[in-house]
Amino acid sequence: MGVMMLASLTLALAFQSLAPVELVETMPVETTLEHADIPDAHIVWLEMIGGARTSIDLAHFYASNQQGSRLETVVAALEAAAVRGVKVRFLAEEKFVKTYPETLERLGMAVGISVRRFDVAKAFGGVLHSKSMVVDGREAFVGSQNFDWRALEHIVELGLRVRAPQSVRAFAAIFECDWQVAGGTPLAEALAPLRTMPAPVDEIDGVRIETRFSPLVGIPGEPWWDLPELVERIDAASKTLQLQLLTYKMVGRDKEYFAELETALRRAAARGVAVRILVADWGKRRGIVEGLQSLEPLENIAVRFVTIPEHSSGHIPFGRVLHAKTLVADGARLWLGTSNWERDYFHESRNASVFIDGGALPTRVGALHEELWTSAYASAVDPAAKYIAPRYGER
Repeated sequence: MGVMMLASLTLALAFQSLAPVELVETMPVETTLEHADIPDAHIVWLEMIGGARTSIDLAHFYASNQQGSRLETVVAALEAAAVRGVKVRFLAEEKFVKTYPETLERLGMAVGISVRRFDVAKAFGGVLHSKSMVVDGREAFVGSQNFDWRALEHIVELGLRVRAPQSVRAFAAIFECDWQVAGGTPLAEALAPLRTMPAPVDEIDGVRIETRFSPLVGIPGEPWWDLPELVERIDAASKTLQLQLLTYKMVGRDKEYFAELETALRRAAARGVAVRILVADWGKRRGIVEGLQSLEPLENIAVRFVTIPEHSSGHIPFGRVLHAKTLVADGARLWLGTSNWERDYFHESRNASVFIDGGALPTRVGALHEELWTSAYASAVDPAAKYIAPRYGER
């Protein structure tokens, strides 16, 4: 057996021995929230990119880098991967290109890196909100982390490194569909190869992993849709539901009520399930806070705001915030996704979800929720308070 063949076999065997799903975090620097047992996203991204041999496909809302940041090392790693012959494709939401053009322009000028803008409003009605990476068709990353230097240093984020084969295959197929649509292929034609694929399910060592997507118009059919899976897990809960989000907003700009998730939570509370909801303090703004205040007085539902103190360097626009998106049911069933809980994210925008039943990960994420819930960073929502929203953007 040749040296190269032996090395490839050794790598393959080593890869097979790794966990099918691994929890990944970003916790804001200068807080007490980091965990020694959970790898940091920027390290995981560098490992995945550094191990790529043939292809790296990234789909992100936008790209925003800063010199000297952790993301700079990731951008440089993508450029280095392209130099060694890896095919790199970066798909970005059209609406944010003008806001953050520099990093996409830099990547687009590199030999071996292709960048496409995806006008999701034209295709589905919303935006490309999914945040994912697929490497060599053998592993994927999905989570709340945008391709943003702040998401690797200054924001509470959770993601998953996924090696479960059916889930990885699904991420690769959805990326290919979106890449083709962004390039001008009709949606029906781009979706055609997926219509023969069953909804992705992996069962490994007693753990069930299901990967789902939104919106319904952009997937092969309802079995691939994440919203019904979320409702099912809420309805099946018998003891506890632990939810954390950037935004929980059930009434849209058009005043339409997004009923599916909230009515499921209310049903759970009515049958005695303890529902605990953590949301970012950005939700103190008008149009959002009223909905949170309406939940707090209900029996078995409690809501808390999470406030991350400013960095010692001063205000960081769009940073220092809770951005993770997870739900843990009864400490045993986990949803981790890219959607905030608003109607558009599930009905019009491209998003992704991973559902994990069994194993250690649901318990671990539940413990993270409890830690944040009882921390000095969390405070109860007061149904009678007149809140003033923090100024989280440019000042």
